[in-house]
Amino acid sequence: MRKRTAGILAAAAAIALCAGASWAQETIKIGNIVATAGVLKSAAEPTVVAVDIAVDEINAAGGINGKPIELIRYDTGSDPKQAAVAARTLAQDDKVLAIVGPFSSGEASVALNDAERLKVLMMPTSSSAPGLTDGKRYGWRLSEDEFKQFGRLLAAMKKAGIKMDTAEIVYISEEVVSNAAGTKLYPALLEQAGIKHGDPIPVQYKSFDLSAQVAKILQSNPDIVAVAALPGSASKLIAELDRQDYQGRVIGSQIFSDPNVVELFGPAGDGTLMMAGFWKGRTPESQAFNEKFVELANERGIPKAGAHHSDAQAYDTVYLIKQLMEAAGTTGDPDKLQEEREALADGMKGIRFSGILADDICFDGNDAELAGYVIEIKDGEWTKFDEAPADKCD
Repeated sequence: MRKRTAGILAAAAAIALCAGASWAQETIKIGNIVATAGVLKSAAEPTVVAVDIAVDEINAAGGINGKPIELIRYDTGSDPKQAAVAARTLAQDDKVLAIVGPFSSGEASVALNDAERLKVLMMPTSSSAPGLTDGKRYGWRLSEDEFKQFGRLLAAMKKAGIKMDTAEIVYISEEVVSNAAGTKLYPALLEQAGIKHGDPIPVQYKSFDLSAQVAKILQSNPDIVAVAALPGSASKLIAELDRQDYQGRVIGSQIFSDPNVVELFGPAGDGTLMMAGFWKGRTPESQAFNEKFVELANERGIPKAGAHHSDAQAYDTVYLIKQLMEAAGTTGDPDKLQEEREALADGMKGIRFSGILADDICFDGNDAELAGYVIEIKDGEWTKFDEAPADKCD
């Protein structure tokens, strides 16, 4: 589904009239691939709010190079094939200068190929599967990969003296990142840390009864259960683990690290450890974004207890593109479309960026180097257990 954001168009028209120029030639077109339906809805839909906040702030401050952003959206409905259609539609029909999104690694794995072929900058908002941007010129990510973040979690647990000699792994078979984490990343990192584990246990996204899988887990009674799943599926597993009186820790990487899990998991979630790429208390600006995001999301009927790191990444991605366009002198002139697209891709090489995620962010290859925050649900609260600084860029 294609949609222009009405409030942004109104701002665009107003600024264009003040400039005494044609509205259609006086905007900066940016595409936004989103997922507000399907399996990704609960995790992906809030990024729409984060992008809207960034665009509204930029337009209120005068836009980019004196021109307002015209945001053009395409909704994939969580279908990777539609992400490819979105990339082609936004690049060829709408002639956007750059694309924010898509959301997931599954969507990005196909859409990035179209962005490369069509030579338009694409920055996914949440995809964290390792290697997605390798060898790309037009595909970049303001996110940290699952392999590194899960390794940081295990290191923090070891430092804290948490018992983790044995583990079991559970993953969602149909979801790209969950599957990759559960079958490849988690086993490799657990083995590297000297933690014994059984064969990864697959669970289908739509599974309601997880009693058999949990009974299998309890046969070995592991110290930790490593879960690779979105929040809804993770909550079902945690509830069943609690029902069957599991006494160990549940851990996970970035996949289910949404502040909403505090309420979703309930008392059974206490002690759960996970990784996040955003901490709301890092700076006053980070805190202000979190508060604005929660207020607007709830106004739109999207219940949020706090911003997920994917929301913060989406917000900062818009500002990063703004920085790129200002440095490149982007005009939005249709006759210079490919020239200006090329300049944006070139501008990503060696760029440094500061935002609500971190200060002075650099890129190793095409992926940002970000800090990792170890989050613990403690006494029903989203708390910071530990943190790891961002790696240095080569």
